[in-house]
Amino acid sequence: MDQPKKIRKAIIPAAGFGTRFLPATKAQPKEMMPVVDKPIIQYVVEQAVAAGIEQIIIVTGWHKRAIEDHFDRHFELEARLEQSGKKEQLEEIRKISDLADFVYVRQKEPLGNGHAVLVAKDVVGDEPFIVMWGDEFFYAEPSAIAQLIKAYEQYHSPVIAGVRVDRKDVSRYGIAEIEAVKDNIHKIKSIVEKPEPSAAPSNLATHGNYLLTPDIFEILENLQPGKGGEIWLPDAIGQLIKTRDVYAVELENARYYDCGNKLAYLKAVVELALKHEDLREEFGQFLKNIVK
Repeated sequence: MDQPKKIRKAIIPAAGFGTRFLPATKAQPKEMMPVVDKPIIQYVVEQAVAAGIEQIIIVTGWHKRAIEDHFDRHFELEARLEQSGKKEQLEEIRKISDLADFVYVRQKEPLGNGHAVLVAKDVVGDEPFIVMWGDEFFYAEPSAIAQLIKAYEQYHSPVIAGVRVDRKDVSRYGIAEIEAVKDNIHKIKSIVEKPEPSAAPSNLATHGNYLLTPDIFEILENLQPGKGGEIWLPDAIGQLIKTRDVYAVELENARYYDCGNKLAYLKAVVELALKHEDLREEFGQFLKNIVK
């Protein structure tokens, strides 16, 4: 069997309006909201880069220039930090623009997350690629992306991250009907979007990180609009499953941070603040005092 192509590129759709966070997102992209001291999307990019991704394709809109600015150089700020002798902060700021090769593609109309992936087609070309969202990420060991790439290298097929959820919560996710393959690898027979607990085919939610092959683009191009008149990536994956094997990797030691709604965002901020060496002790005590 031929060796699969190296996974070099990741698409991050980030063109939405972030209406669940209004008015905070009226003039600020949702993806740029801080989780302690870094915007959400920087966590996403850093995880992709750590897994070997070389090119980050961010799908934006006219209102998302702050994302482009964040991953660009800021010469005035760098000069001021250098003059002030703040070498550690200077190095941290410079690293941001050097993380990867950044490419920005505009999604001119809000036509769905599948359409957002499709507009990056010409940049991706005929290579397999990663899809991550700009407002959510996993903490896993090994990383979620590394686990997907490992599975792809073994099976040469599309792979989706999977996490077990409580039965009562299955109606919030796309739930996979699965067939066990090996260890934490499952073949996906179908994906049921937001089923009732009694009708769910399993409790394995497939979402967050995707490793897809370029044949998904032809499906997206010919896909009929679904819910809300938009083109949805899960609908395209549902069609892909009918033509080839698609796998789920049940992530090991994974913690999912969904920053797309207020409560989950606040939980992410608290949990990650408690991981900071500079904040852990004092912030932890502050939280204990509040509980008292």
